[in-house]
This record gives sequence, C-alpha cells and structure tokens, in this order.
Amino acid sequence: MSKDPSMEQTAIGLATTKGIDADLSMTQKEKTLLRALAARVAELAARPIEEEKRKLWTLHNDLVPTRPLIFCDPENGWNEIITQDQMICTNPLLRVWEMHLRKEIFWGEQMLDDKVIEPVFYIPYNYSDSGYGLQEKVIGGQNGGSFIYDSPIKDYDSDLPQLKMPEIVVDDVKTGQIMDFAKELFGRFLQVKLRGIWWWTLGMTWDFIKLRGLETMMLDMVLNPTGVHHLMEFLCKAHLHKLTFLESNGLLSLNTGGTYVGSGGFGWTHELPQQDYNPQKVRTLDMWGFAESQETVGVSPEMYFEFIFPYQKRILEKFGLNCYGCCEPIDGRWTYVKQFPRLRRVSVSPWADLEVMAENLEQKYVYSMKPSPAPLALSEIDQEFIRQSLRTSIRKTKNCITEIIMKDNHTIGKNPANIINWCRIAKEEALSL
Repeated sequence: MSKDPSMEQTAIGLATTKGIDADLSMTQKEKTLLRALAARVAELAARPIEEEKRKLWTLHNDLVPTRPLIFCDPENGWNEIITQDQMICTNPLLRVWEMHLRKEIFWGEQMLDDKVIEPVFYIPYNYSDSGYGLQEKVIGGQNGGSFIYDSPIKDYDSDLPQLKMPEIVVDDVKTGQIMDFAKELFGRFLQVKLRGIWWWTLGMTWDFIKLRGLETMMLDMVLNPTGVHHLMEFLCKAHLHKLTFLESNGLLSLNTGGTYVGSGGFGWTHELPQQDYNPQKVRTLDMWGFAESQETVGVSPEMYFEFIFPYQKRILEKFGLNCYGCCEPIDGRWTYVKQFPRLRRVSVSPWADLEVMAENLEQKYVYSMKPSPAPLALSEIDQEFIRQSLRTSIRKTKNCITEIIMKDNHTIGKNPANIINWCRIAKEEALSL
C-alpha cells in the first residue's frame, strides 16, 4: 500500500501534486467538510491580529528591532496532532487539502504563535522533473524507518558523463483543471492562487550524497578532490539551468509574503521585490534564496570553503535576499558564510554557540534561533525547563533581530498539548524581554 500523502509533512507545505492521484471528484461529505474548514480559515484570517503579525514580520525582516518572533512547525508531529482517524476525505488530493486546512486552523486557534493565517489557498504546478539521469536506490525506509542510499556514481570518470541537465515539464492542462476545481470548492471563502515552489534548498550537498554517498563524499575531499569539484560544478550548473528555465518561462512565484523561506521564518519585507519588478515575470532577484550544507557538518571550515562555498555563492548571487543554514552549526563557518551576497537570515542551530553567533550577527542579520526539539518528544513537557532555557537564550540574543523557530520534530510524545504549551511559553518569554 502506498503511503498516505496527507502524512507527508514538509516545511514548504503544498509544494507539488507530484505522486498524488489528482482525481478531481468528491463526495458530498467531502465537499461539505472542506468548505466548512475553508470558511473557518477565512474567519481566522479576518482577525485584526493577523495584520499585526504581518507588520511584525515585515519590520523583523527589514532589520527593525521588535520582540522575538515565534514560529512552530511540528513537522512529523502534525501526524500526532491531526491523526488519521480524524481525517474524513478519502480522495488522496482532497486528503492533502484537508490536512492543510486543519493545520491552519490549529495554528490559528490553539498554537497561537506568530504565523499569519491568510485567506488564501495555494495550488502548485502539476509537473514532472527528469532528474539528473542517474538515480539513487533507497534501501529501507518502510513505515518511516531508517534507510540508506545505494548511490549511482561509483566512479567519477565513467559515471559523471552520464549525468544530464534536469528538465521540467509543466502539465498546464492538469494544473488548470486543479485550479478550477479548487476555485469551485473554496472560492466563496478563500482566494485560490497558483504558486510555484520548486525547491526547499539550493545547497546541492544533499543531491551530492544521493549521487555519490555521504561517507564517500567526505573521503573524496581528501582522496579525490578533483572528482568532488567536477560533481559540484555539474550540480551548480544544473541548478542554474533550472533557475534560468523557471525564470524565463514565468514559473517563479514571489516568496516575499506568507511563504516559508529558508529553514524558518516568513518572507514579508519592504526590500523585495525590486523596484523594476514585473508581476508577469518574477525573477530570482525579486525573491529570497536559500542554501545550507548540513551534510558537510563533519568537515573543516576550510574544506567547506574550498568544496562547497564557491558553488553555493554562484547560485545565491541570483537572489535579492538570502537565507543560510539549517541544522549545521554556523559559528565555525561564519568567516565564510558572511561572504554570501545579500545575506539576511542566518540559522543558529542547537549545536551552535548562541553567544558567539549573537556577537557575529548583532542587528545586521535575522538571528534564526532553533531550540532543540528533544524536550517536546516526552509524553509531557517540563514546562519550567523549557521556560528557563528559552529565557536564557532570549537574554543571550537580546541585542539581535531574533526569531525562535521550533521545527524538526519527529514526535511530540503523542501529546498536542506539548506544542501548545511550548508556543505559549515562548510567546510569554518573548513578550517579557
């Protein structure tokens, strides 16, 4: 049995309908439910507090000091908040839509962080991507378990020539059909918009390890540096090729509003899009870019600078503002990371030195703090421990443009109250600064 697509909780949300059976039919029960959920989202979106939060994010991203902003995306924890026995829809596409709407309502009614609830329902493009011509084999991974890759590049000399530039083919007919279907279903309550989200990260090292392997990549940096450079050069050109195609064909969408950007936070800013922006043809220069290199956390800053940084820089040069980092500690790499053009949002993971990063970032960048999700994995959180931990972290970053992002939750102890209480405590501590 194929995995229920509504259980796939990604940071970018409804990014694609690839792999989902887009059967455009529904029962009366499904229609009634989805319209009721959409109506509730519209009610939440109309509250004055949503505009207040939108203004806060805009000031924040423009580096105007505010209180620390709070955002929580429980990721896989959503499957313990909105359980499968709560779901009503059986159509796979509608099931994904139901999950999305229920999440928005939970954010607006119970989580109460700083996420803005918008009266919009986004539809992605329906498309296919040819990939790189070589495909990794996934071994394991059933039922959410661990897995490994059998990577296809065994020898650089013989296998690199087999790589191909990725080609995207948009199914305009199917995309239009889904748009019309969504408008008929939700149009009385929410504005239905087409939005292309074509990547989460442009960092390339995740693609590298799928093609070559993680341990092999790190060994290659010593034993076969030329091979590493050749593969990174290909990946860089492939990413630039994709960006050029998307831009020239008008397939990019602004991520300068309520779109999740980087590895935490939202895109509202007065600085984007550019003054000569053409709404009919979004450019990368009108957008936020994002890269990270979590996979190379085990290599020295100097190796990162030699093998990763120059290729990422060529990509991030294309964007108007940039985010960098995810789970890797940036403090050791800051000498190099700060050289990225138009860098604005910097991820400070649980493994980074908060005080060192506060000194580095000051009020020149958005300090995207990522507390450890581990305390939320218990059946009941230690509220006093969490309060003291957040209070200490907020004090260390009091002179920064700080956001506190809870994410990477594999479990929340099967207790939705853990998330609700974490957000409440985080908001209380942020407001008490």
